[in-house]
Amino acid sequence: MGRGVLGFVVACVLLLLTAGPAPPAGADDPTNDAHDPYFNEDEYQAFYTPPDPLPPGAPGDLIRSEPSRLVLEPSGQLGAIMATGTRIMYRSTDARGNPNAVTGTYFEPYNDWPGGGPRPLLVYGPGTQGQGDQCAPSRQFNQGIHWRPYLDLAFNYEEMFVATMVARGFAIVMTDYEGLGTPGVHTYVSRVAEGNAMLDAARAAKQLPGTSLTPDGPVAFWGYSQGGGAAASAAELASSYAPELDVVGTYAGAPPADLKELFPYADGSVLVGAVGYALNSVITTYPEHEAAIRATLTPRGEDLLFKVQDQCVAETLTKFMFRHLQPYFNEDIYQLVNREPFRGIFDEQRMGRMKPNAPVMILSNRYDPLVPWTAASQLGRDWCAQGADVQFWTNEEPPFLNKAIVNHALPMLVDGERAMQWVADRFNGLPTTPNCGEF
Repeated sequence: MGRGVLGFVVACVLLLLTAGPAPPAGADDPTNDAHDPYFNEDEYQAFYTPPDPLPPGAPGDLIRSEPSRLVLEPSGQLGAIMATGTRIMYRSTDARGNPNAVTGTYFEPYNDWPGGGPRPLLVYGPGTQGQGDQCAPSRQFNQGIHWRPYLDLAFNYEEMFVATMVARGFAIVMTDYEGLGTPGVHTYVSRVAEGNAMLDAARAAKQLPGTSLTPDGPVAFWGYSQGGGAAASAAELASSYAPELDVVGTYAGAPPADLKELFPYADGSVLVGAVGYALNSVITTYPEHEAAIRATLTPRGEDLLFKVQDQCVAETLTKFMFRHLQPYFNEDIYQLVNREPFRGIFDEQRMGRMKPNAPVMILSNRYDPLVPWTAASQLGRDWCAQGADVQFWTNEEPPFLNKAIVNHALPMLVDGERAMQWVADRFNGLPTTPNCGEF
């Protein structure tokens, strides 16, 4: 779920302290997208609107691509990502087996790959961005910081790792996932849709002309929180959905492997609004259950779902932080998740039933207050029972400001170097150090 929330809190505070009073919507302010010289909504709409109907083709086929401006902050003056950016739209498959169009960004590094063999491709699953189209990472790399009056704020926290990885010679393709940027509701934490989007992003990147990738070059998956779940799903689906890819490893940080376990953790936290993202996703994916789901919502619950579907995570955090879940439902929430249709839907999202086709590193904080260690550990044990090569790393950072989910956000940064080295070792063909039976 909400990766990098601590960075969002810092960004929000700094912007509120430095911006002064918010101007009226549409005022001549350089931070307003309508007057940003690097932002043109018409151009964005033209790119992000898929052809209707989709052109014939296979999953992973490129639909369109264009150069993408890469910045660390809006002016582009405070450093740069050491890569050439390409925005892509490609064919994928949703959770119900229907073809769809997904967007993303490919990063071609300036630096050579210092390891052995051909340049590797890292497929990057972003953490929670929100549910509004303006939150799509492929848009955020053009802006660095997005803001429109009054609380529509997004800080591109993914650039921290992308900038480091491309400087080390990794080629990266980052998916936006289904419905983030493109028309329709983003299917947040939808296991199959996210896993397919990751796998098809790899296929699409390898079709781009003029890159240093080779058709049979190695691929790895990377993600933390929502991205960790997407990476774990890609690892499970790779053998059946994209067997031609040479997958050498997957890093799944804080994966939400069992969504049903998240409810008591999200309740009263800074990111309780992400439950609204998940329910919007469920209604979009399973429209046959919409009436039954909405029948469980109070007017406040309906209001939550309506508002968050157009928000980035910082706005959701600001407007719904520390709320309790029960007032959004007209029945006991913990009984609801164990009854149909919720029980079947959440069971469909649970990971661990299929064996990854390559080594996996799972990382989780024992005291994670948002995405529980227990579910991540069970995922590792389920994979181990099927004979998978699993290294499970427990971050023992003690509990601190748990409802602010500090123990969810900080391990991403604290253990980032460990994860990057593990992925580099997989690309270089070094022996793994699985620890099945020890966690």
